[in-house]
Amino acid sequence: MFFVAFLDINFKSDTLGKSVKINVILPECETSKSIPVLYLLHGMSDDQTVWSRQTSIERYANEKGIAVIMPDGDLSWYTDCQLGRYFDFLCNELPQKCYTFFPQLSHDKVFIAGNSMGGYGAFKAALTYPDRYKAAASLSGALDIRVLDFISKEYTESIFGEHSKIEGSCNDLFSLSSILQTKTTKDSRPKLFMWCGKDDFLYKTNQLMHNHLESLGYDLIYTEGVGAHNWECWDLHIRDVLDWLPF
Repeated sequence: MFFVAFLDINFKSDTLGKSVKINVILPECETSKSIPVLYLLHGMSDDQTVWSRQTSIERYANEKGIAVIMPDGDLSWYTDCQLGRYFDFLCNELPQKCYTFFPQLSHDKVFIAGNSMGGYGAFKAALTYPDRYKAAASLSGALDIRVLDFISKEYTESIFGEHSKIEGSCNDLFSLSSILQTKTTKDSRPKLFMWCGKDDFLYKTNQLMHNHLESLGYDLIYTEGVGAHNWECWDLHIRDVLDWLPF
């Protein structure tokens, strides 16, 4: 058991051109050691506070001795879009800021996870920058942006651009994972974890991604079970993610 601090931080983002908010769970650590770190992303309609409000992530992180960084991703899908350069912020500026604020964070044991929209963001980050993230996890992830039927076409195109150009783009996880598979060995790719409930409206999408990644030979843990698109499930299965993380 570790002692942890829960931090509510505001700072000016040069990438986004505005003040941003992050919540950080930071365990105590001997000065000679580094702390594993998990970037934990929220879904649509939520913000950086939701994981700490809807789950016991602080207690779970305390048990593991891992730092958890929870940024506000707005409704950006963690993508460079009309709302701002959120993918650049997530993958570049945010880690640099966090290493400045918390130099005890590990540079090697870095992981990323999220639910729903955050599951998409986590996989996109890890598949784009496999050298930066040792593992990525998606809980009920919205992993196929080619079929986002639950949101309007106008909103989708404001995030990802013209719908006809999404497939094969840098925002298409099926394309990203296929390209990465041709350029790397299995050991150099991030380990991946997926969970989705059988009653979730994104269940079929997750099955498709599971089959796709398995066919490409990714180091993948895929689980499914009773459950829908809700915090009861995510609170339960974020513990599975923390147990699985390779640190």
